[in-house]
Amino acid sequence: MKITHVEVWTVPVPAPSPPFKWRAGLPGSGVAGERGILRIGTDTGATGVAYASRPGSASMLRDLVDRVWRDELLGQDPLQREHLYHRIWELDRLEEFALPYLGTVDLALWDLAAREAGLPLWQFLGGARTRIPAYASTTTFDTTEEFLAVADRALELGYPAIKLHAWGDARRDAALCQALRDHVGPDVPLMYDGSAGFDLPDAISLGHALSDANYLWYEEPMREFSVSAYAALGRAVRVPLLSAETSDGSYMNSADFVSAGAATFGLRLSSELRGGISGAMRTAHLADAFRLRAEPHGMGEAERHLCMAVSNATYYESLVTHTEFVRTDGIDAEGYLLAPVGPGVSLPRGLDYPHALADYVNPDPVALALAAA
Repeated sequence: MKITHVEVWTVPVPAPSPPFKWRAGLPGSGVAGERGILRIGTDTGATGVAYASRPGSASMLRDLVDRVWRDELLGQDPLQREHLYHRIWELDRLEEFALPYLGTVDLALWDLAAREAGLPLWQFLGGARTRIPAYASTTTFDTTEEFLAVADRALELGYPAIKLHAWGDARRDAALCQALRDHVGPDVPLMYDGSAGFDLPDAISLGHALSDANYLWYEEPMREFSVSAYAALGRAVRVPLLSAETSDGSYMNSADFVSAGAATFGLRLSSELRGGISGAMRTAHLADAFRLRAEPHGMGEAERHLCMAVSNATYYESLVTHTEFVRTDGIDAEGYLLAPVGPGVSLPRGLDYPHALADYVNPDPVALALAAA
């Protein structure tokens, strides 16, 4: 089997409705635009795709394919993923690929191989479970009262845990975290994500408040450039740290966080930010070797598969963008994400794809289960 074509397709993605906000200093939910889809095809007819979710990805992928990736991939065996994974890293030495694109080729190759095997990716990777609890991961609301109302709705919908993205003010966020703990009681797992809004002194101060409120993990209070700063934070606070979501270097950099004592809960996984499926699985196995957790980040289709394939994952992240939200597709009434069905990875559901890409969209497992009941 040889790669014979490498191409980019586009799909229009509407703006979130209603729009939502992040912490102070960050842009909000953004506007409508096109996203890119990488498709790799072979002389046997086997194909694989990878969806690039970032704004501007269509033009970025076209440039990378036309200028770098197509010449590298044509004629190669698509099943030699390890060889091609290292080739992308070699090209990165001069190109310095933007972090979300380091794993795009790898994801498409894993999709191709799983489709050829007739298996969902999570089963092709080995499989650890068929469902996992989902947590409601808030965007940023204006008032404490709105956050508490969102928490109530999340629990009513079956979500067993809640994560806050708050305002980016250490004292105000600390008060919110305690108010949420008081509101939901001692038994609901709570987490906090700082979206890299703080320096070390404020991160330590907020970390003490999270410890006092018994939060499960503390995520990205600072930019993840300084492992030393995170190591100092890990020594100063009792709340466990979930680290290395956006740091360059994939599993290699993640290893530095672990060895420095800067990932005391575990490591973030992402096909998009950890160098594809190959990088994410390396990260998960690294964390497991140190008896740490490996938590998939965000709501991508690949992350659903990682949740089912990685034995040391705890939750699936389900983003909550407004107060009248409903459960994300794939999540049942008990708050569990069900294992994806259909071969490969799947493109995200609900978008207006060109006809040639329609067969790459797999059904919602919850809808299938309800139809069969």
